[in-house]
Amino acid sequence: MNLLERLGLGRPELRAWAMYDWANSAFQTTIVAAVFPIYYSKVLAVNLSEADATSSYAWATTLAIFLVALVAPVLGSLADYAAMKKRMLAAFMGIGTAACVAMFWLTSGEWQFALTLFVIGNIGVAGSIVFYEALLPHLAAPEELDRVSSAGYAIGYLGGGVLLAVNLAMIQKPELFGLADAGIGTRLSFVSVGVWWALFSIPLFRKVPEPAVAAPGAVRERVSIALGIRRLKATFSELRNYKQAFLFLLAFVVYNDGIQTIMRMASFYGATMGLDSGAMITALVMTQFIGVPAAFAFGMIASRIGAKTAVFIGLTVYAAISILGYYMTTATHFFALAGLVGLVQGGTQALSRSMFASMIPKQKSSEFFAFFSVFERYAGILGPLVFGWVAAYWGNSRNAILAVVIFFIVGALLLTRVDVEAGRRQARAGEAAFRA
Repeated sequence: MNLLERLGLGRPELRAWAMYDWANSAFQTTIVAAVFPIYYSKVLAVNLSEADATSSYAWATTLAIFLVALVAPVLGSLADYAAMKKRMLAAFMGIGTAACVAMFWLTSGEWQFALTLFVIGNIGVAGSIVFYEALLPHLAAPEELDRVSSAGYAIGYLGGGVLLAVNLAMIQKPELFGLADAGIGTRLSFVSVGVWWALFSIPLFRKVPEPAVAAPGAVRERVSIALGIRRLKATFSELRNYKQAFLFLLAFVVYNDGIQTIMRMASFYGATMGLDSGAMITALVMTQFIGVPAAFAFGMIASRIGAKTAVFIGLTVYAAISILGYYMTTATHFFALAGLVGLVQGGTQALSRSMFASMIPKQKSSEFFAFFSVFERYAGILGPLVFGWVAAYWGNSRNAILAVVIFFIVGALLLTRVDVEAGRRQARAGEAAFRA
């Protein structure tokens, strides 16, 4: 086995698939995690109180996630039925990239317009990822899933980190780019995300084949939303037959809530604590580059100790991050916590994705990954909602970051009940029954 195969990148289609993580991670780093939250708190929401700025940002995040969770399962069921995964992915990508480019026109005090574009952009990235992840079980063999999924996250960290580093330079040293000031640099960084995302999505559309329809010999109905809803009901009933996959989703929805909350609210939390914005963005760039070898390492570790055990390690570190975040007062503390996040974030999420992929039948990948997306996106609803409520109730964000620890504790307890090997046997039995 050569190095690329050990890393999960042994074939051209696997490398092209992983490049979409490189492409869309620019949104996660610059828009979700680093630049936009700081720009929102210091420029766009300048006329709002700290509590109102925090709660409005958290609730906009909640709205975006809710809307995606509402439509993704219906679209996922249609994508399996009519071989539309790549077309659906392209549609959501177009929505997201357009929102990024439109952010160039955001100026001081325009917090409502900003949150509207933020919601649209989040819908675009989250919707596209549903269909991106649904391609995974069609591309990777069962023994490759952990490595391939981890490779996607690792490459995503690298891509997101590279563009974030460029954007950081553009904001802190605008004169080097011929720009008038940091404000123009910030707004151009949002445009750069849209261009980057679209450009580096091209390999997926060229190299990754569209999986065949689930039942090519079946009687075909006209593709419609009504058909999607009918198939969605049938898929939900069928999902309950894959008990281990369903139980895993319950665990995932809880602990991923904590992960998404820390990722989305960290910079905003630091800004409300009065930390220097340049230092925070630099720390998040560092997180991305730590995440590259760490995500690859998680994929390799999982082959030795199992994906489930590796996820437990990640959740333990996350619980420590929540507790230590309560005591954070300096940029040095923020750097230390960002480093810890970089060590576990990509690996924990990558192995969660590969575990689920191994416990579902391939012929229903879009439908089942749409449910994965529902659980993943709803996982991102409660955490920011709790964060915003606690911040509004107490008048500051310090208690809010401590409250996140409960998601990791409860999620880990639920994960102990999941029998991954039994789930894989159920999935293979479902595939055999479908072929018969």
